[in-house]
Amino acid sequence: MIDIRDEAGYCRVCQASRNRGHDPDCGILRARGSYEPAEPLPDGSAALARPKLAAVPDQGPADESGRRMVKLTPASTIKIRPVHWLWKSRLPLGTLDLIGGREGIGKSTLAYQIVADITRGKLPGCYEDQPKAVIIAATEDSWEHTIVPRLMAAGADLDKVFRVDVTTAEGLDGTLTLPSDIGALGDAIDDVDAALVLLDPLMSRLNSALDSHKDAEVRVALEPITAMADKHRAVVLGLIHVNKGVGGDPLTRLMGSRAFAAVSRAVLYVMTDPENEAVRLVGQPKNNLGRTDLPTLTFQIDSHFVADTEEGPVFTGRINWLGETDRSITDLLADTDEGPDSRSATSEAGDWLVDHLTQQGGTDDSAAIKKAGLKAGHSVDSLKRAKRRRRVEHDSVGFPRRTFWTLPGTQVTEGDQTVGAAHGESAPTAPTAPTAPTGSSVGAVGAVGAVGAVPPRAHAIPLDLGPNHNGWPPGSPGDLANPPTLCAECHQPTAGPAHSLCGHCRIKLGVCPDCGHEVGGVSHKEKCENAVGGPL
Repeated sequence: MIDIRDEAGYCRVCQASRNRGHDPDCGILRARGSYEPAEPLPDGSAALARPKLAAVPDQGPADESGRRMVKLTPASTIKIRPVHWLWKSRLPLGTLDLIGGREGIGKSTLAYQIVADITRGKLPGCYEDQPKAVIIAATEDSWEHTIVPRLMAAGADLDKVFRVDVTTAEGLDGTLTLPSDIGALGDAIDDVDAALVLLDPLMSRLNSALDSHKDAEVRVALEPITAMADKHRAVVLGLIHVNKGVGGDPLTRLMGSRAFAAVSRAVLYVMTDPENEAVRLVGQPKNNLGRTDLPTLTFQIDSHFVADTEEGPVFTGRINWLGETDRSITDLLADTDEGPDSRSATSEAGDWLVDHLTQQGGTDDSAAIKKAGLKAGHSVDSLKRAKRRRRVEHDSVGFPRRTFWTLPGTQVTEGDQTVGAAHGESAPTAPTAPTAPTGSSVGAVGAVGAVGAVPPRAHAIPLDLGPNHNGWPPGSPGDLANPPTLCAECHQPTAGPAHSLCGHCRIKLGVCPDCGHEVGGVSHKEKCENAVGGPL
């Protein structure tokens, strides 16, 4: 058994005494116990592996007697700083970030495209038009066969890309190990003015003594890396594999301890598009310092000829960006976890949902949809999955709040609010006269409110119903030739006969919306299929 301190009581790595905390760049734990030998330390002596007793983090500053002290800093003395982005809105500068995804999905190809853009000053962010260097620690792929060809295909400035290796005190070649080599890595970042350190994969760069499934040990290893990134104003980007079949949460799927996702400030997740296996999706399930509503990026990997060599031609994969999608990575992962029976149920529910919304003019109250869907034999979960797959939109409006599901491209109004309209677009509420359809959704909405003082009600706006209806279905608020029937209680337009109640008021007044009888009354129990237990 070998203690981490020498005979004089000083740390073998940073030379800290027993009464003083370790240097911030040391990365060695202070522990109550001894350690089994592992990889050699920089001075050639044996390093710690796993502690015999529970290890604890650095104990912090101490006074002359060795007692720990508490230091207080007023918040008023702390200078605030803005967030700077290496990749605009996605990778904040001075942080530890991750790219997750299963093996062979294209994580490395994506990472090397980011590297290439940084070296050419093409990555949108704080260093756009300012080429920066990148340091890469990679062990899974060959530099000669894979990494350099990928960099060339991505258009990188190879003079600004550096492979990092380690030489021990004995002159032996080794690989970068964190957090042990943090001090030297920080110096290297400053030497070449690097904006990014790529760890491909992250797990291979951490001390082999680390138990990657224990939160405490992972945090002790990652937090010094985060501090180094902040100190040197660089991004440390780690590639990490994922587990299979662990639910729809991308962060839970990351291999190892949950601390990997917790300590990192941003997480990108790469997956195959369920609708097209040739397309890859890049989502952002975590973004602590920025927006959480970023669109999902789409790309495919194309074969690319790199060069002719003495040994023959060299080909590799290259990123071909396809655009953006509003589909959520979390929702897509949840869908891919479905079994065959569930997928069939979702498909059937999707067909029914589209038909139902089409019959309702493109939109309907979510509660009514679920109720009708249950009658048709579709579970609520199947309807929700079908909604995501068919990209059915939803909006909550009014008071009390009501949620509407709407087919893509359909615009509806509820009260003076527009449902399904483009962001920032609102509908006029009191035009002086109805307007003829012009092909514009705003023009069609302009007909609302033209019938006396009748408040508008939710209606789908059709693309073309002919000039006789002012862009509205017959009997709707905008149809002057056929004014709608008004609810006897709230005076909203209703599809029922004169002096009848709308569905909302029936529920409010305790009248069954299906049979028209008082809920719980004799007639309701005898005739209504929705009575408890069905009709008598």
